[in-house]
Amino acid sequence: MAIEMDVTKEDQVNAGIDKVHQTYGRIDCLVSNAGVQIVHPIEEFPFDQWKLMLAVHLDGAFLTTKACLKYMYPAKSGSIIYMGSVHSKEASPLKSAYVTAKHGLLGLARVLAKEGAKHNVRANVVCPGFVRTPLVDKQIPEQAKALGISEDDVVKNVMLKNTVDGEFTTVEDVAQAVLFFAGSQSKALTGQSLIVSHGWVME
Repeated sequence: MAIEMDVTKEDQVNAGIDKVHQTYGRIDCLVSNAGVQIVHPIEEFPFDQWKLMLAVHLDGAFLTTKACLKYMYPAKSGSIIYMGSVHSKEASPLKSAYVTAKHGLLGLARVLAKEGAKHNVRANVVCPGFVRTPLVDKQIPEQAKALGISEDDVVKNVMLKNTVDGEFTTVEDVAQAVLFFAGSQSKALTGQSLIVSHGWVME
């Protein structure tokens, strides 16, 4: 079912999650995947845009988590998966708000892993590299302008420079990682992060 909500608005999140529970009778998994991207040098980053970035990525993750735990804890079951990024581990120029937010998701997942354990609720983070989505397509001309280089150079020498094969991560790559964390086969994993980045970052 599709439910529209602004993940930065607590009343909308609570109403949406309640509707899902009313319809299905349980909530087994949350994939916190709402995101936006805005790029500026730190000294030029408008504060309202900084706050928007953190609100969508961090407030959204917190509010959807809190709303789902209301049902997961009594059921003694649940898997919460945050959509992090390679930028949960690394930094890139022009992305101060995004990098800050994605680092924050690691902390949220680790706290939830400890708090949720007694309720059989796990929390993990999937950290993709660049996935060719509309969000990434939007960044290419923005970064080309900000860095004074061509769009082809952004793709080759910025986005995919540190991968081992020069390939974008695919939506399917990310989906398989999410599915793994969602299922019982990964029950030993909580508070963990999995980088899906064609070798861009290795741990």
